[in-house]
This record gives sequence, structure tokens and C-alpha cells, in this order.
Amino acid sequence: MVLTCLQASYRLDEIEWATLPGERPREAGRNARLAARGRSPVARMARVRIGETTGFGMSRISKEQATMLIGASATDMFEENGTVKEKFRALEFPLLDWLGKLAGRSVYDLFAWPGGPASRGKNEIKVPCYDTTLYFDELHLTDDQAAIDWMKREAQEGKDRGHRHFKIKVGRGARWMETRKGLQRDIAVIRAVREVAGPEGKIMIDANNGYTLNMTKEVLMETKDCALYWIEEAFHEDRVLYEDLKEWMTKHGMNVKIADGEGQADPQLMEWAREKIIDVVQYDIMKPGFSEWLHLGARLDAWGAGSAPHSYGNIIGNYASGHLAGAVGGFEFIEWDPADAEGIDGSSYRIEDGLVTIPDLPGFGIQLDDAVFSRSRRDSGWSVKRDGIQ
Repeated sequence: MVLTCLQASYRLDEIEWATLPGERPREAGRNARLAARGRSPVARMARVRIGETTGFGMSRISKEQATMLIGASATDMFEENGTVKEKFRALEFPLLDWLGKLAGRSVYDLFAWPGGPASRGKNEIKVPCYDTTLYFDELHLTDDQAAIDWMKREAQEGKDRGHRHFKIKVGRGARWMETRKGLQRDIAVIRAVREVAGPEGKIMIDANNGYTLNMTKEVLMETKDCALYWIEEAFHEDRVLYEDLKEWMTKHGMNVKIADGEGQADPQLMEWAREKIIDVVQYDIMKPGFSEWLHLGARLDAWGAGSAPHSYGNIIGNYASGHLAGAVGGFEFIEWDPADAEGIDGSSYRIEDGLVTIPDLPGFGIQLDDAVFSRSRRDSGWSVKRDGIQ
């Protein structure tokens, strides 16, 4: 049992919080709705100390929340299976990192199911990932061929970094281009990325709700020979439209999966997954979080649906979300948003041939530079200690 390593004397002695500046290899451009995301994501990090062991991870906890939690018993923070109780989930990732370090086990090993990809005794696991960096980065180019060449170069950059699977932002005609021209460019970009990925690479498209049902059908028909793996957030969650799309794809012999859940995280999506109206659920890794995703993933597994947690812009999500693959059989991909943050060393994670190697190291297997974090905490954060703790 996971919690056999806990002692009644363990208490939440200290909580520290800080922001760590990050940098992507290149700017993240626009999507169907939003302006450019920039090149500088921020990692919001908390570090907890319980006894002699520390754990750290992404967290949006406030100092006021921390004050309410400080001093709690470690046995009150975790369920019997090792997941974090709801009251403490603002500190979920630091607590899971702490538990893994205390037990000397990786997070994926803590929750691995017998016979699964992360069964005890295996040194590391390899989890599929996709390059999520293909935004609308070519809009400054009016010449279509130049624009396509631009996006093709970006896809090749991802392939050179070890990626084989790509998610492409589409929906240029929803806001940034004239509707017909935007749709045509979307189609041309899909074809260009397929060339880079080759026949074995999986290609996904994400419209960020920028398509209508008929636009979706047109793009799918025009790219039928590109063998798209899924279409994500084609339009706002709508059961009637998804049922229509499913029926239409069946009629035309298409096996493109329908994925949704990143934006509004509509709770109906779970029911639609059970009824096979959609195929992949994409709720964020931060909210509802890792512990809830273990529960959701088990339900989706039972229904034969896929799990693909959204993870973008928080840096640590690249590393943390893949640990679900130890417990969720239908885990599809890690959404990989490449970025480095000062003080965070994730070099034990490697991308090769479209797979992320997740190390068999305690906790999440990420290293934190204590001096950098402490400086950032003094400059931009805070700390809360239990009474009597120096």
C-alpha cells in the first residue's frame, strides 16, 4: 500500500511559493481565438517541507490558502491509495512529489497497475507525446507558398527535437484571415505537416472552436488522405453537432477521433465519451488535477475512450502528465510545450522517436535549484511555516 511509509508525526511544516520565469525556443503564435501567446511562460511553483523531506511542483495556491493548510498531518492529506484529498489539491503536485521522494519511488510507480506499462521492476517508461507548437506563425506572409514553407520548417524543427507526432492549430478563417482563404491555408498546412511527419506520424488538428460543423466536414474531406488522428475542439461542445459529425464520418469511411475538454471542460463530455459520441477527453492536468485524472482515466478506460490531459503554458505539465500513463491504459499523448524555466532541471526526460522517456526517479524526477527558488521566493513569492518551526 502506498501510504505504509507515512508516520503520524509527519506534518506540513512549511509551504513556499514563487514564480520562475521560462522561455520557449520560439514564440507561440495565435490560434483561432487568441493573440500570440509569447515566448515567456511562467512556472508557478510551490515547495512543501514535511519532516526532513521536501517536494515541489506547479501550484496556484494563495498565501491565505496555505495558512489554512499549514500544520496538517500528512496522514490527513492522502487517500489510502495515495491520491491527494480534495482539501489539499492546491498543493497536489508538490505533495505527490514529496510522497514519491519519501517512498523512494516515481509517481508513475506509485499508481501503476499490475501488468501495465509502469509495473514495478521496470526502470523507466516511454510515453507518446506530440509537438504542440504549430500555431498561426505565418500570418505575416501573404504568399501562400511562403506561408506553407514557414510552417513546414517549424514542423521540421519539432522533428529534429525528436517528435514524430504533431498537433496543428487550425481555424485561421475564424478571426485572422478571410474565411475561405483561412480554410484553404489550414488545409495546405495540414498537408505540409503530413509530409514532414511521414506516414507513421500521427497528426491532430485543433480549431479552438473556430469551425462550424460544415467547415469541419470540408477540412476532413479535403485532408482525408492525410489520415488525421483526431480533431480537437472543432466547435463549442454540442451533442447534436457531434452526433451529426460522427454519422457523417462513418458514412464517408473516416476514423478521425473527436477530442474535446480543454476549453470549457464541459462535464457532459464524460457522458458523451461513455456513449461514444466523442473519443478523447482532454480536461486540464492542473484542473481537475492528477488525482481526479486517475479517477477519470479509469472510467474512460472502462468505456474504451482515450485520455489526453491538456497541458500547456505551465512548463511542469510536460513532465507531470505522463506519469498518468502508469495507471491509465487509454492515455494517448503528453502535450509537449517545450520551455525551460530558471532553476528547473527536467533533463532526465528525453524525447526520441515521438516518445518521452520518463525516468525512474523519486517523485516526478525533476530537480529544483534551491538557491534559484529561494531567491525567487524572496523576490516574488512568500512562505508560511508551522508554529515553532524555524
